[in-house]
Amino acid sequence: MLFNSVDFAFFLPVVYALYWFACRRQVRIQNILLLIASYYFYGSWDPRFLLLLAFSTFLDYFTGLKISDAGNQNAKKIWLCISVVVNVGFLAFFKYYNFFAESFASLLGTFGLQAHFPVLQIILPVGISFYTFHGLSYVFDIYRGKINPTRNVVDYSLFVSFFPLLVAGPIERATHLLPQVAQPRRWSTEKAADGLRQILWGLFKKVLIADNCAQYSSMVFNHYQQYDGGALLVAAICFMFEVYGDFSGYSDIALGTARLFGIELLQNFSYPYFSRSISEFWTRWHISLSSWFRDYVYIPLGGGREGKWKKARNVFIVFLLSGFWHGASFNRIFWGGLHGFFMLPGIFLGWDKKTDSHIVAAGKLFPSLKDFLSIIATFLLCTLALIVFRTTSLHDAGNYLKTIARATLSGDIFKQALLFWRTSVGMTLLGLLSVLIATEWMNRTQRYALEAMPKQMPRTVRWLIYLLILAALFLFANRSRQFIYFQF
Repeated sequence: MLFNSVDFAFFLPVVYALYWFACRRQVRIQNILLLIASYYFYGSWDPRFLLLLAFSTFLDYFTGLKISDAGNQNAKKIWLCISVVVNVGFLAFFKYYNFFAESFASLLGTFGLQAHFPVLQIILPVGISFYTFHGLSYVFDIYRGKINPTRNVVDYSLFVSFFPLLVAGPIERATHLLPQVAQPRRWSTEKAADGLRQILWGLFKKVLIADNCAQYSSMVFNHYQQYDGGALLVAAICFMFEVYGDFSGYSDIALGTARLFGIELLQNFSYPYFSRSISEFWTRWHISLSSWFRDYVYIPLGGGREGKWKKARNVFIVFLLSGFWHGASFNRIFWGGLHGFFMLPGIFLGWDKKTDSHIVAAGKLFPSLKDFLSIIATFLLCTLALIVFRTTSLHDAGNYLKTIARATLSGDIFKQALLFWRTSVGMTLLGLLSVLIATEWMNRTQRYALEAMPKQMPRTVRWLIYLLILAALFLFANRSRQFIYFQF
């Protein structure tokens, strides 16, 4: 079930009404209702994968109890290993089997050995990477003694499968979400209105920004050989905004939906395209995944405690794993490696420490020239890396980048790019992107761009803006696409 679908438009009000008015303040019944709704939500994709979700949930619930109850460290390690091996095994089978089989056969072929491994027609379960990481973080935290396991199987199951975050995050932590699941929740008009505003802004980013950018970016990337360097650069920029509108839009809808039920999820995006360095970018983009790798991979490897060279090594490992998490292809791994490479100046020269935790141009209308140039440079580096992410092979990525480089060296790239922005499609996109950038820039201190509207604008103006966004959503609804991160 898609957030931007008619089915969800009926599903959400029904669950909301039952949750607050039928179940009232009985938290146990509310949790059972949300669990049933979450399994229905997930089963609408393919009911067969409900068994996989239930098995993964029971595995981590059971091993969490066993780790906590174990009498010695060796027993704790055994139960932790069982959870990790089974979880990663399922993830590897569904997501990476064909990649490993084809890659190993190709490697043997370079030595003159012929090997044929069966290629399986595997359907990737929606959200498997997300709920697997939910469960792993839970057992890791129990093993480290950071939390005690919950004995309530309904509460734990809801933590794993809560429908707003189930298929594309954010990747929640038990320390943050489980206490909210266990305690009574009260209805709040203010929270409900805030949740609806964030849902509306998420739909704006998904339907109006991402789906419209996708019209052009898909056309060019799928036939990039037919276009000049300027068109390829514009398509790459459109894909940058497509990915951002798609994924941060999903996260906004997820956070807003959860708030309707009195639950706060982790913030997953914090205006990443206003970052002044790659390091800052990764503190603002897909925050829940970045922090997951930081806490469960980077820090256990030693983090930055053992010198700059080992820090660089650990950063590369994290980014290669992050690339692989994003998809079973060498392009995704190389994309992760590029970001690791981009981090090196910050590691060895200490450039990033001054900006990572600060909002750009705080208290000012415009950034300084230095900040502005840093934002543009960071955006362009991310765009070039995303070309590798989007193309289907490293060969295609190389040819795509060569075409852009030739147009840049010849001085024709801006003239070629301008041809698109002068078209009706280009001007429409330019208008939409201008609204997005201006709105987010003016509200970059807020959790999401429309959060402060009740304090900034009279009610009449606010409602006019809401109605304009709703009208635009209905206008472009027929172009709506599935969310990109469902494939991860």
